[in-house]
Formats: sequence, C-alpha cells, structure tokens
Amino acid sequence: MKSTEYSEKVLDHFRNPRNVGTLEGDNVVRGKVGNPTCGDIMEIFLEIDDDVIKDARFRTFGCGSAIATTSMATEMVKGMTIDEALELTRADVADELDGLPPIKMHCSNLATEALHEAIKNYKMGKGEAVVMEQKEKEEEPECVVGKDEFLDRGVYLSWMDTSQFEDKRTLVLHTGDESVEAALELTDVTDRVVLLTPEPRIVTTDELKQELRNSPVKVLYESRLLEIRGEEEVEKALIVNLDEDEEYELFVDAILIIE
Repeated sequence: MKSTEYSEKVLDHFRNPRNVGTLEGDNVVRGKVGNPTCGDIMEIFLEIDDDVIKDARFRTFGCGSAIATTSMATEMVKGMTIDEALELTRADVADELDGLPPIKMHCSNLATEALHEAIKNYKMGKGEAVVMEQKEKEEEPECVVGKDEFLDRGVYLSWMDTSQFEDKRTLVLHTGDESVEAALELTDVTDRVVLLTPEPRIVTTDELKQELRNSPVKVLYESRLLEIRGEEEVEKALIVNLDEDEEYELFVDAILIIE
C-alpha cells in the first residue's frame, strides 16, 4: 500500500485490524454483503443486548481498504444503540479513517451495508418492520469506474455476438459459470483472453474446470477491476492485486462484464 494514497489510520487498520473473527450466541446477528463484480465480501457479527451493540466482529475478503473500513466500522458501533448504528454512513467511516481515495469509497459503503444488514436481521428477528434509507444506495458510485462511459465502445455485457471480440485483447470478469463459458468460447475468435477473479480459485463445474485448464485462457486470481481507461475506446484496465493490494494497468481492447 502506498502512503501517498492512504492515511496513516487506514494503514494502521489494514496492518492491525481490530475485531477480526466471529461471534456466537442467541443475541448475535450477522450481516453479509458482497459485490461479485468488485470481489469484496464483508461479513459483520453483532452482539446486541437491549438494542445496544455490546460487541462486533468481522470477516472480510477484499483489498486493504475493505479490511480497514470494516475494522473501523466495528470499532465505531460498539456501545451504540441499533438506531444510532443505522445512521452510520460510508462518509462517517471514511472520515474516521481520515479519508479514502475516491476509487476506494465503495469499500466503506459495503462496510456500512453489512452493518445495516445485521441490524435489519436483528429487527426482523424481533418481528419489527424494517424500512431502510435509500439515500446512500442512490449515491453509490459505479464499482468499476468507466463502465458506463465505455459501454459498447469496448465494454460489453453480453458475449453472444463474438465478432465484437475478434482478435482483441479481451478481459472477462468472473461472475459465475456463464463467464467461464464465455471466456472459453471467445478463444475461438481471439487467442488473448484473460479471466479475472477476486477468488483464490475458480469455483465452477468439474467439466468447466477441465476445459479451462486445457484452454489458452489466462486466469488472474485474487484480482479486481477498478477502472476502465482510454480515449475514444477501451485501451487499459486498472487492476488491483487483492493479495498484495498493489495496482497495475493491463492493456486490453475489450472487457466483458456479465451481470
């Protein structure tokens, strides 16, 4: 991680995360959220007594910012009432960390979403109606910067017309079995196909695993697409290596995102 991009608080919570782990018991609730395109998955456990959060733990799969924001969020909510915790926003978490780069703000958003999901589960368990504010969701930025800008100019949501990928350096985001099938199919029209997954391994059928092993598809594990760059058309993809939290550019001509 580069200190020029992250505050000392972010670095501290990444290197020394607080409240890692799980909680168990009758008064423990869990909230889990994730984004298959981004790759971040956050799970928060809350111990609640008389509508007061007594303890909080978390498990997160994602980049350093994802770990830091969830660590900070669990610290902030201890001692809060559930109504106070529901008022916590992504901006509150980012401010407490002395700021985050704009491209990383979705991490703090997921931290609060996991928190709110846990509280929603608690309220539903008590038979209470739950009405969640939509303001943060409406303000949430695109997970992949540039996705809408380059739609149909190098970014595609479908692979049925394979001629769009002919002889192009193609990046396919792993979002399930269909994306694996697409990557394999595209090797008929281009010999430069990269499959990007945030996971340490591709989870799919045995048949697709075998086909993938025998194919020219290159798989980038524990990696996530952050931004799509170019002039008139797609030229580069900004990738983050989740294992080392390092960013780099990959030259591409086409990006397939199956939602």
